[in-house]
Amino acid sequence: MSGDALSQDPAELKRRIDSTKAHPARVYDVFLGGKDHYPVDREAAAAALAANPRGYLDVRHNRDFLRRAVTTLVREDGIRQFLDIGTGLPTAANVHQIAQRVAPESRVVYVDNDPVVLAHARALLTSGPEGRTDYVDADLREPARILEQAAKTLDFDQPVALCLVAILHFVADEEAYPLVRGLVDALPAGSRLVLSHLTEDLNPENIRAVKRTYTERGFTFVLRSRADVERFFTENRLALADPGVVPAHRWRPDHDAPRPERPEAAYLATLDAIDKVRYHDIGDVTDADINVYAALGGKA
Repeated sequence: MSGDALSQDPAELKRRIDSTKAHPARVYDVFLGGKDHYPVDREAAAAALAANPRGYLDVRHNRDFLRRAVTTLVREDGIRQFLDIGTGLPTAANVHQIAQRVAPESRVVYVDNDPVVLAHARALLTSGPEGRTDYVDADLREPARILEQAAKTLDFDQPVALCLVAILHFVADEEAYPLVRGLVDALPAGSRLVLSHLTEDLNPENIRAVKRTYTERGFTFVLRSRADVERFFTENRLALADPGVVPAHRWRPDHDAPRPERPEAAYLATLDAIDKVRYHDIGDVTDADINVYAALGGKA
């Protein structure tokens, strides 16, 4: 791990942490069964789960889409460089672990603006000796900084996979489309865009209830239609890979999602609903559970 972000003083990182306001990366961590969050993040996740009791399937299948997409890019498309913006807290398995398992020389740059994420990135996002892994402390709304810092690790003369997974629904239209355009324009031919996004096309009642829980906490939260999601590809002249923009669980399913080890029933009964989520098998998903579109596109 290298990069200017990781040289920051730990005291400065601690000062930047606002534990009174929920952060998307930490709320996501709650749903994935992590431990790197604050009560306010847990409260936000619990409220979202109460609004949509099977909403954890959106989070888990979104994560599993990323696994399948990265695996596809490395094995089938020969991609060896990844720029993952809005990466969130390290969890199993991260992009560099997925990519370097197949191609150890793969290079990955993670980008996030949460100091909690940064602190854990320093410790956990470490690469093997053949590849490289780096972390940029920046916001999606700082594309120039992201590209400048990422260029220390990635070769922008060679194809790069840009991963914007479950992040753009936190960005309003007037910013989202220009931001993606600026990032894609900086990528060379042969690059890819990996994207997932919440929508109300599929199960509107459930996801609108979840949206209320987030907007009440001050989040920008934009649910986009299939056509809106396709715009991120068509406006940037990216060719959508099969099967196009589809619900996350229907993007090239391989039924190989990691399955958690289920504890004894007596212990499970003592847990709150939000703590039980980490033990649920996501293989029982139906179309009525998912509110996430997923897609992959290529730059000619």
